Amino acid sequence: MTPLRLTWVQPEDLLGHELTQATQDGREPSTIAARWQAAGGQGAPSRAGASPAPPSPYLRVLAEDLLDELADLPSRLAHHEPTNLAKIKTHCPNWPATTSPAVGMRAARGGTGGHSGTPPTPGCASTPTATPTQAHLEAAWLGRAAGCLLGKPVEKLPLQGIRDLARAAGNWPLHTWFTAKGLPEELTHTYPWNKRSAQTSLAENIDGMPEDDDLNYPLLNTLLIQRHGRDFTTTDVARLWLDELPAGRTFTAERIAYRNLLTGIEPPRTARHRNPFREWIGALIRADVHGWTNPGDPAAAAEQAHRDATLTHTANGVYAAMFTAATIAEAATGRSDVHACLRTGLTVVPPGSRLAEAVRHAVQLARTTENFDDLVDELHTTHRAYHWVHAIPNTALIAAALTHADGDFSGSICRAVSGGWDTDSNGATAGSIAGLLAGSPTALPDRWTTPLKNRLATSIADFNGTGFDTLAQLTHLLTRREAPRP
Repeated sequence: MTPLRLTWVQPEDLLGHELTQATQDGREPSTIAARWQAAGGQGAPSRAGASPAPPSPYLRVLAEDLLDELADLPSRLAHHEPTNLAKIKTHCPNWPATTSPAVGMRAARGGTGGHSGTPPTPGCASTPTATPTQAHLEAAWLGRAAGCLLGKPVEKLPLQGIRDLARAAGNWPLHTWFTAKGLPEELTHTYPWNKRSAQTSLAENIDGMPEDDDLNYPLLNTLLIQRHGRDFTTTDVARLWLDELPAGRTFTAERIAYRNLLTGIEPPRTARHRNPFREWIGALIRADVHGWTNPGDPAAAAEQAHRDATLTHTANGVYAAMFTAATIAEAATGRSDVHACLRTGLTVVPPGSRLAEAVRHAVQLARTTENFDDLVDELHTTHRAYHWVHAIPNTALIAAALTHADGDFSGSICRAVSGGWDTDSNGATAGSIAGLLAGSPTALPDRWTTPLKNRLATSIADFNGTGFDTLAQLTHLLTRREAPRP
């Protein structure tokens, strides 16, 4: 019988990732690494979520013990990269003032509605000067879908493979969907398309938007705010996942947190317990709805993203979600260009953190580097130590793509995907922001929107087959509205 090698949860695979994470977040894991290697333990799988064969029972138990030992190591970066919201704010001298009525309601109840007990941000409960129309939100949903779909067939491919496949099709610089038509067989053998996505995401196969976690999570967060309002708690997020999110549709940090919930571990420990993916990209891809529903209030958007993200992530993984939510909240007003939106996003990220440094570097490169391929090469050199799904390099690439394209929709999603790493997630976030800035579905080129057929596939609740116009209507109803709590 072939053993079941479930991805992203095997202790012997988690340990290799945790040893890397420990080095990156300022711990010294060399002694533990030496013990693991001496016992015959292997490193983390380079691309896949599980190694091909199970270890001995001894190695599995040892891996579990060493994961716990690694968690107890002190970090030299802990002060500069806190996860607690109150501490994050103390590191952010330009933290924006809030205009959210929900904050006032939380203050009246004596808390944030989250798990940390952080006092609410002071501010008035005024109405923002601009609110996104339903057309803005439809463009954002469509942009997220198109960017995701563009990146799906080349997810997990190395940068050189993406470039060679596109060049062979006459599609470089990238400007339209990937295709397998006319490509040399030896090239597709060397760089095979993502096996789960090629049948739905190559130009010749697109028939509506196929299911993807980059769209599942915005749907979940739409449900979250419908049911609990913007005053939701991290526990509300956890319960919603258990009710509506199939475990098999989770990956990396989300799968670990889901497993932790099922073993009785409560938030925020769900993000820390044997979770080496806690600074990866998963929380970032859940952030859009928090920005869409708080136009002109990046502080409130960031706080919502924080309560969502801390179910699964810590430190830079949380900052990536907060940065994205705040950027989108500013974009949702329609009064700022992409550069002002990205600057706003940085106001909710501790400036001494690795993520803030990476975004600043990426934006500066985008301003000073004419050829985007050269910019991408520099980013890949700078962030070569990080996994291709880590939040830091991917957030930097998103910021660089949006900056270099000056917020143009096609330019933003094509640059984000052509830069490699987590191609579908990067295309999705860049597309959401650029679509929102574009302002309406008609402002997006037909080649991106027509193949979507106004139809979304998903395993979330009753959303399967829903149109993007309907999703925009549902989201618009949540904008600046405090939905009743049950």
